[in-house]
Amino acid sequence: MKTADYKHFENLDIRVGTITEVVEFPKARIPAYKVEIDFGAEFGRLKSSAQITGLYKKEDLVGTQVLAVVNFPKKQIANFLSECLILGIYSKEGVVLLRPDKQCDNGLKVG
Repeated sequence: MKTADYKHFENLDIRVGTITEVVEFPKARIPAYKVEIDFGAEFGRLKSSAQITGLYKKEDLVGTQVLAVVNFPKKQIANFLSECLILGIYSKEGVVLLRPDKQCDNGLKVG
């Protein structure tokens, strides 16, 4: 296992946001959705590609809060520009989203 010091963690800006839109992403190599997330006034709405089609239906995701890294560089994925990285756990069944267990204000920082 690689180790990281606390400074590495401090460099990550992980925020909570609410999913506002989910659409199919047929051009992705691995099945994925295009997701729009509202991170509140400071960050606004950011887009992400999420490989979560195995465990989640589009219609069940809207209104769900998730955790995402908002300070990674934007990444071109096929014809889509991903602006943040939604966090999840790789399980045998597929990616499980990391989410707060209680409603939080959009944009709050993990720390």
